[in-house]
Amino acid sequence: MAMTTPTPDRIYLDHAATTPLDPAVRRTMVEVLDGPFGNPSSVHASGRLARAELDRARRQVAEALGARPHEIIFTSGGTEANNLAIAGVARRSDRKHTAVSAIEHHAVLRAAWALRDRGLPVCEIPVDAHGRVTPDTLAAYLRPDTALVSVALANNEIGTVQDIPALAETARKVGALFHTDAVQAAGQLDINVDRLGVDLLSLSGHKIYGPKGIGALYVRDGVELEPLAWGGAQELGRRAGTENIPAAVGLAHAVAAACATWCTQNARLAGLSGVLIDAVLANVPHARVTGHPTLRLPSIASFAFADVDAEPLLINLDLDGIDASSGAACEAGSVEPSHVIEALGLPSAYRRGPLRLSLGRDTTRAQVLRAAEAIARHANRLRAPPQPAPAHLEAR
Repeated sequence: MAMTTPTPDRIYLDHAATTPLDPAVRRTMVEVLDGPFGNPSSVHASGRLARAELDRARRQVAEALGARPHEIIFTSGGTEANNLAIAGVARRSDRKHTAVSAIEHHAVLRAAWALRDRGLPVCEIPVDAHGRVTPDTLAAYLRPDTALVSVALANNEIGTVQDIPALAETARKVGALFHTDAVQAAGQLDINVDRLGVDLLSLSGHKIYGPKGIGALYVRDGVELEPLAWGGAQELGRRAGTENIPAAVGLAHAVAAACATWCTQNARLAGLSGVLIDAVLANVPHARVTGHPTLRLPSIASFAFADVDAEPLLINLDLDGIDASSGAACEAGSVEPSHVIEALGLPSAYRRGPLRLSLGRDTTRAQVLRAAEAIARHANRLRAPPQPAPAHLEAR
């Protein structure tokens, strides 16, 4: 079956799901694909050339994070990085309790739930109406045996940014390690591990114009971590298997580029998302912005619409040539409420219609205005009419 590709007249507003591969990253990867093909674990000349490429990529990622090369583990993506952080610490630590925020990506939540299924204590830290975890709330959920706290730097659905330095300091008071999922934040926020104060940090290539199938986990020197994959001694004995060198090189290039340009990109993205938010709120009376009003990623504009189902809204936007997301999982043909939206405590009428629009490097003002017009048109038309009260309750 032939694959369909986006046409020039389509508007792609789902960069939080994945980003296109940067041509410069592609060229770097092709150079490696056409270059040394040896196994980096081999001691002969071909292996040493491959090892040099891998070491260079590891240094680049470490420099972007303010870390040391031996603190970087290449993984298959953000999911594996998160799984390795959560399960790896729990399996090795003498402490047994794990604490995660209620709005974490499922790569964190389900890894924590798997620990719970094995009898280990796990808690979910509640968030406020904007999706923020406060240090006081976190402190109330910590225990003397808390091994790890995991709170994402920025939420992938609503864009809310957390005060990670303050949360990490709170965790340290009870001797707990701190992990942050920076998959969505990389390229838009400072991800220096010392300034954040974290012990573990996850990255993914395809969220920052790098390749799919590659990620990284920063592990602070001295943190004990149980491997999830057994075999060879690759990745300092923490992840067995021959390394994907072209992908690692692509990730390193993407991370370096993202960290070098995030300040200038943010101003443009914030302006565009502000235009989008203002236009939608001005034309959809029953719309709410979800997430924090100011402490949010500049690329994400997220909404909830009263009495509107996300599925038909997304279908209509797709037919109009607009790629967007609801942030909810589709199961058995119906869109279930997002656990993030549920955690915000919105009125029930708003929980069926979340919409996430995430902007990127090539998004234009004209595209944003066209998308806002389409959203307003469909959201107003799809809104379910108020249900009449039962006859016995009608005013007499």
